[in-house]
Amino acid sequence: MTNKEIFLCAICNIESGTCNEDCKFCTQSVRYKADIERYKSKEIENIVNEAKRAKANHANGFCLVTAGKGLTDKRLAFVCEAARAVKKENLGLIVIACNGTASVEQLETLKEAGVDAYNHNLETSRDFYPEIVTTHTWDERYQTCLNVNKVGLRLVCGGIFGLGETQEQRLSMLESIASLNPRNVPINFFHPNKALPIVKNSVTRKEAFELIKLARKKVPAAEKIMIAGGRELMFGDEEYKVFDHGANAIVIGDYLTTAGKETAEEIEALKTHGFKILNECDAK
Repeated sequence: MTNKEIFLCAICNIESGTCNEDCKFCTQSVRYKADIERYKSKEIENIVNEAKRAKANHANGFCLVTAGKGLTDKRLAFVCEAARAVKKENLGLIVIACNGTASVEQLETLKEAGVDAYNHNLETSRDFYPEIVTTHTWDERYQTCLNVNKVGLRLVCGGIFGLGETQEQRLSMLESIASLNPRNVPINFFHPNKALPIVKNSVTRKEAFELIKLARKKVPAAEKIMIAGGRELMFGDEEYKVFDHGANAIVIGDYLTTAGKETAEEIEALKTHGFKILNECDAK
């Protein structure tokens, strides 16, 4: 696969802004009172319509994201309902769940509902994590990823750069990610918001390109190095150069609480730059 062959993933924020955790990088937390849309659950019909739009826009993956530390019984039932509804449409999408910490039993239930993959990012290194989150531990995150592998779901696991971490801590995070053998590694670049305790991204554009190369080097077995949150803000008019540095996937459309590029414009730009958008069948 060359860097001209890329994968696209779309995010569906099915529960927004209801999290009680204190992650300093996240506007979903109720603690920081960020000016975002907040709701308990999106209508299933709307989720299915978003999945159809994602497919029409050449997305390969469709991620069902909820706010909160992890899966509760109610949240688990809702995600399963959404996954079944999307699968019923036979769109050929990889359905990804991203719902925080999860037990083996909960993940098995998601798998039975048709979920193909589970996204749970380590976010940063184990030693830096207490600097940005105090309401739960890094070890809980790592254990969830082990649980994902145990039940046979595809693991999607990445992190965030630009939170004030050192280069050594970035290396440590990538080494931890590699130890989990994820299929897909989402790389996020911190997107500042005036409501958050972290006020700026500590990574320069040049450093960001080098970090993508480093991720590819440190997690060589990953099928996808995906540039996710913060792409447009970090790279500006050089955003498609991420593919020259080892990335082969991006998130299209809107993110969780920030707007992305207009999708039709993005697809046209990718084609103009000569990229081939692959689907799962192409990859096999």
